[in-house]
Amino acid sequence: MLQYLGYLVFILSVALASGGVVLTSRIRNKYHLEIFSTLLYFQVFIFTFGFYGIWGQVVIKAFLSPYITPELLSRFSDISILLGLPFLVFAWLMLIQFSFGISGRKNNNWFILMFLLVNFTIIVVVGYFITKTTGLKPVSLIKYYFISMHFLYSLISSLLIIFHKKRGAIIHNYDSRRIGPAIFLVMILQCLPLLFYSTQPYIALIFTIAFFAGNTFLPIYFNYGTLFTVFTSGPEKDISFEEFCKKFEVSPRETDIIREICNGLSNKEISEKLFISLQTVKDHTHRIYIKTNVKSRVQLIYLVKEMKIV
Repeated sequence: MLQYLGYLVFILSVALASGGVVLTSRIRNKYHLEIFSTLLYFQVFIFTFGFYGIWGQVVIKAFLSPYITPELLSRFSDISILLGLPFLVFAWLMLIQFSFGISGRKNNNWFILMFLLVNFTIIVVVGYFITKTTGLKPVSLIKYYFISMHFLYSLISSLLIIFHKKRGAIIHNYDSRRIGPAIFLVMILQCLPLLFYSTQPYIALIFTIAFFAGNTFLPIYFNYGTLFTVFTSGPEKDISFEEFCKKFEVSPRETDIIREICNGLSNKEISEKLFISLQTVKDHTHRIYIKTNVKSRVQLIYLVKEMKIV
């Protein structure tokens, strides 16, 4: 049973990793924003670590366990996962770089240099304790290293996005209020299984699913959840309502409906006020969503507010 469950989780891991990379590539190719190149690098590094550092352990134990002693197998496994930690460090760096870029902040080469210096120093220290015979189990050391660093960098990334700059940011409040907390929540869901893990295979599988699924959040959100119309519009803010409607090729009747939606009226109230049927209101609203590239009333209202229509 456990073996077949492992096969299923591996297939899911491959599907999630492939989907995340494909979705990020699609966004980058469509919108040609540098931050999506950074997001793509994050995806590549984090999933590389996932397959090398997580699934690589399964492969090592499956193929080498018949030929070497358990003690030597454990030591070889610990060293191999240590060699995979640089992928994790570069993934965290890309996540922070992405958060800097999307929040309108700039960092310099000194930050990158210090980040890498500090993290690789930590890896060397962790490696020293792993290779030496100590009372601390290597698996516990690596586990708590991952939890502490993942917590720290996810928190930094979340705060950068939540408290983005008012000017210069290419993200708006609607997205920042969702992306920032979601990154932190994903981190919590990924770290929780590790807190209870020692050698239990089922907990390891739960962590693996959380790891791969959680790291697909950003590409999924930026494909299907964000207000890309605002996200890519940048300089076209502070326009009049008429210019807004002309920009999105909104008809006069649809213009009336947008006004009433922003005034907080329901579809039924709009139909009564404009003397049209409820179905007509729904049809117009659906076309408005398509033209403005939003998914709901809330997003439409945020779009109007974000563009500071006067």
